[in-house]
Amino acid sequence: MQDKTVALVTGANQGIGLQIVKDLAAKGLTVLLGSRDLDRGKAAADAVGPNVVAVQLDVTDQASIAAAADRIRAEFNRLDVLVQNAAIATAGNHHPVTPQEFLAANRPSVVSLDEMRAVWDTNVFGVLAVYQAMLPILRDTPNSRIVNVSSGAGSLTMASDRSSPMYGSFDATYAASKTALNGLTVAMAIELEREGIKVNAVSPGYTKTRMSPGGTDTVEDGAAEAVRVAMLGSDGPTGNFTHATYGVIPW
Repeated sequence: MQDKTVALVTGANQGIGLQIVKDLAAKGLTVLLGSRDLDRGKAAADAVGPNVVAVQLDVTDQASIAAAADRIRAEFNRLDVLVQNAAIATAGNHHPVTPQEFLAANRPSVVSLDEMRAVWDTNVFGVLAVYQAMLPILRDTPNSRIVNVSSGAGSLTMASDRSSPMYGSFDATYAASKTALNGLTVAMAIELEREGIKVNAVSPGYTKTRMSPGGTDTVEDGAAEAVRVAMLGSDGPTGNFTHATYGVIPW
C-alpha cells in the first residue's frame, strides 16, 4: 500500500470535478481523475500535473466501474476519498436555453420517462454502483470518507417552503434525482457510521459550467465545499449536507 492519500473523483475531466481534482492534488493527494473518455481524462490529468492519474470510469457501465475498482486495488491498494461528482441535467445534447424552459420540460405531467431514467441512471444509480464497487477498498483504508456532490435544488425543505427562492423550481428529473442522492447519502452514512467511514453530501451552488451555463459562481467556488469535506479528519461529521457559504442545508 502506498503512503500517499488517494482520492477518486468521478466525472472529473471538466467543470467542478476537474477543479476538485486540481485542489486535492495541490494538497498533496494522489488524485484519480475519473472520465468516461480516457483520452480526455488523460489530457486533463496531464494538464494538472504528476499527482493526477486518469481512470476510465463510466458510472452507467458496470464493466467500466468494475475495471476501475480492479485497477485501483492493483495499482494503489487504497482509497481514502471517494468524491461522487458525475452528474447530468439532461440526457441529450440539447439543453433548454433558460431555467424556465428546463423547468417546463421537466414537470411531472410532461417529462419524458426515457429522459428521467437516463438522468437518474447517472445521478442516482451510478452513484450507488460506484459506491458498491469501491466500498471494499474504502473499508480496507483507515479513515476513508465519501463525498456526494448533490445540489440545493434537491432540498425538499426548501422546495416546499413558499418563502424560499427555491419554491416552484423543483423538477421531476434533475432536482428529484438530487433528492434521491441525498437519501442515498443518509443511508450510506447510517450503514458505515460504526465503521468510521464518513459520508456527506455537498452543494456546489449555482456554478457556471457546461451543464449550467447561466451559473453565477465560479468552478473554484463550486469545488470548495467538496474539497473541504474530502479533507475531514477522523473526528469530522457524517451524514451532513452543506454548502461553502450557507453551511448546513436542510434535507
